[in-house]
Amino acid sequence: MQELMETIPRVKRPGAGPLSGVASDVFGVSGWAMLQALVEGSQSPAEMAQLARGRMRRKLRELEQALTGRLEEQHRFLRGVQMRRIEAIEADVVQLDKRLCEKLAPYSREMRLLMQIPGVDRVVAGIIIAEIGVDMSACHSAEHVVSRATMCPGNYESAGKKRGGKTRKDNVHLKTALVLAGRAAGKKRGTYLAEKFRRLKGRRGALRAEVAIGHKIFVAAYHMLKTGSDYRELGAGYLDQLNSHRTAGNMVRRLREMGYDVQISSKAA
Repeated sequence: MQELMETIPRVKRPGAGPLSGVASDVFGVSGWAMLQALVEGSQSPAEMAQLARGRMRRKLRELEQALTGRLEEQHRFLRGVQMRRIEAIEADVVQLDKRLCEKLAPYSREMRLLMQIPGVDRVVAGIIIAEIGVDMSACHSAEHVVSRATMCPGNYESAGKKRGGKTRKDNVHLKTALVLAGRAAGKKRGTYLAEKFRRLKGRRGALRAEVAIGHKIFVAAYHMLKTGSDYRELGAGYLDQLNSHRTAGNMVRRLREMGYDVQISSKAA
């Protein structure tokens, strides 16, 4: 695709840019139609701009400018070759996706269970099943199956002090899928995982938060596959409830440090 982007004509007028600077997705429906028109070379820039659909029609003037440029026959030839390559790859992806659906069909129940977890889509659920299976009887505990996925921190200790906690890099496919799932779960507002991600991100950074949430997702997947139970959403307020006494004590202490006399009592249900 990068090769194809390099052959898109650039405007010769001052202040104008290439088509990729106007269309957010050059390989979308509108962008692809314009690329095909450029290969054919039978339409004017204004006519090609009219191929825009949806919100992109607000940029007809900018599109016309971006589609104006000197495009030689060899450019159209190379672009046609590259577009056919992309279409062939997309056709292969469709076939692979169909093949994966056939292979995962016997595990449709487990797939539905796993996809209840925030951040877990069909791809992540399929990777989990492909990597660890659905029979959890061979795993002694959640820690055992998580260690197989290399989602546990390392245990590098020297002179009684921990020197690092990096995870291993053995199962790259599963680990990558879980980290991506952790990132997606962090965007699911109103959920326990999203709130946990927000707090971890503030203390440890985004990447470590993604790994930690991926770890929690995998532990939940293990228990769901083992028991056949649905995912139980704890809610965004679960952490506050869990730490309510500690939070209340900290607030009282801070108010007293500010000179206030504070007495608290539990509210009646």
